[in-house]
Amino acid sequence: MKTAVMTDTNSGIKMEEGEKHGVYVLPMPVIIDGKDFMEELTLKHEQLYKALNENKDIVSSQPSPGALTAMWDRILADGYDELVYIPMSSGLSGSCNTAKALAADYDGKVVVIDNHRISITLLDAVYDAKYLANNGKSAEEIKKYLEENAYQNDIYITLHSLKRITKTGRITAAGAAIATVLNLKPILKIQGGKLDAYGRVRGMAAAEAKMLEAVHKDLESKYAGIPKEHLSIGAAGTMETAEEIKRWVDIVKNEFKGYKVTYRPLSCSIASHVGTGTQGVAVGLTARTLKLDSSKQS
Repeated sequence: MKTAVMTDTNSGIKMEEGEKHGVYVLPMPVIIDGKDFMEELTLKHEQLYKALNENKDIVSSQPSPGALTAMWDRILADGYDELVYIPMSSGLSGSCNTAKALAADYDGKVVVIDNHRISITLLDAVYDAKYLANNGKSAEEIKKYLEENAYQNDIYITLHSLKRITKTGRITAAGAAIATVLNLKPILKIQGGKLDAYGRVRGMAAAEAKMLEAVHKDLESKYAGIPKEHLSIGAAGTMETAEEIKRWVDIVKNEFKGYKVTYRPLSCSIASHVGTGTQGVAVGLTARTLKLDSSKQS
């Protein structure tokens, strides 16, 4: 049984990277001033950041049913018996439920997984799925593992400005209330696909420290006793220069020595809601160091 793994660019995995590692990646659409763009194909991060800073009308969108099913058909034509598709959390987009409805016409060959993740933690889930597939696990077994461990991840982000996220409505009432306090930096938490307020502090330096402290607390409580090699630390953001990115990644690496630290820019879909200057850090469970018996399926 050959099982393929597919995701979209909301995972932070670029199409070229996916091709290198045997993962199919669907580009996500973004609409700028009424014009359709596709992440990577016709829209680069630099172009989006420029449009965000110019306060253009930017809206993220779901993949079209045609684009989704066309990729599924291509994957199955490539010789795979089945595939798992891991889109962004159903708590943040309707694309997951749309995909599930479309998959009903594929007689079980397409399995849509909702593991309630986004960005750098979704990236971990996708590579976990690939690891499990390479070790002989079926689509249904991969779905079972990922959905059972869906909430074993936490993301903290600090927005440079709340202008974009309040405009698009992608924040709860509690989080939106912080927008009225313009002199404070909000810290938001994404867990289980829900975005909510975590705290607020004065200045970006204090916000960075608060996010790092939150991850340390998670490691000492929620993830207590789990070996470092079974955990992944992620850094992400919409920083506009290589220097800003390096500074944040170095801070995260220095803070969590001994852990694997991965950086990806936030996808264009996510960036369209949070704006530029956003910084994030995440922690999550990873399956890629588990010892699996590829000769039999559990």
